[in-house]
Amino acid sequence: MAKNTQPIAKRCKALGISPAVMGYAKKNTTRNSSNNIRKKKSEYATQLQEKQKVKFIYGVLEKQFANYFTEASRRPGQAGENLLQMLECRLDNVVFRLGFAQTRRDARQLVSHAHFTVNGKKVNIPSYQVKAGDVIEVRESSRSSVKFSKLVGPEAPVVALPSWLTREAGTLKGVVTKLPERSDIEFEVKEHLIVELYSK
Repeated sequence: MAKNTQPIAKRCKALGISPAVMGYAKKNTTRNSSNNIRKKKSEYATQLQEKQKVKFIYGVLEKQFANYFTEASRRPGQAGENLLQMLECRLDNVVFRLGFAQTRRDARQLVSHAHFTVNGKKVNIPSYQVKAGDVIEVRESSRSSVKFSKLVGPEAPVVALPSWLTREAGTLKGVVTKLPERSDIEFEVKEHLIVELYSK
């Protein structure tokens, strides 16, 4: 499986996003902090950066992202919103959003190691697309591990769930109650720029 090994804080700064979006609340960088004067970007550069930002947040590489856009364009509705919905519905993102992993990178690894089931069936494909009504659970054999056992009980971290997901209190089980909407995206993104880039 291809991996994106770019430094998180440095890449976040370059793309103008908060490390918190990636699940890294304490990461920061002061590199080039005094170099705030930048040349005006071309239209293409602005569109490219928006695409790179979304790719980086979800941990998707170029070919897969292009495939997502092709599929999003085929679906009814706006291609940009369809694209964001498909990315949000990736199993690794859902695992992250449910609070089963601290970052999407961590979630991707946990899914790849087959720690989760969807509707009772083991799934080890991070890009697996969840649907409304799907039940995501930590596998019984994985629940005793330190990583998961600390997610339940009185000292379990509080997770701010998006409106399209629910998680049963004190359990390692979550449900996709509906498909995510544009308003559920937790970071600023101008998806129309990505559409314009691919439309050239």
